[in-house]
Amino acid sequence: MKEPSNVDDYIAAAPKNVQGKLRQIRQVIRESAPEAEEKLSYGMPYYSLNGRLVYFAYFKDHVSLFAMPSAIKKFDKEIEPYHRSKATVGFALDKPLPTSLIKKMVAFRVAEQLAKDK
Repeated sequence: MKEPSNVDDYIAAAPKNVQGKLRQIRQVIRESAPEAEEKLSYGMPYYSLNGRLVYFAYFKDHVSLFAMPSAIKKFDKEIEPYHRSKATVGFALDKPLPTSLIKKMVAFRVAEQLAKDK
């Protein structure tokens, strides 16, 4: 399979049952961080705003938001029902995405990144 060259290609290459969730995550990120630059890094969608903002990716049985350790710590209680690691939260493919939570996490990261300028 050819490596995707942009986020549209990345989503199009995903299994059909995952594409809708990826589009949802992308939309939430774009709405929450309209000034962020969208590109691919490490083969997955990446958003840059004064440095690393967030990534997202799909896997066999889930989609993940790579929101950095600070966001995982900040939203620890709210992400408790989901699979998580130090910097990532994973959402099962057979359940609705918690878009309001994703929006809050991205907004938190935007505020962190913009605070770097001050």
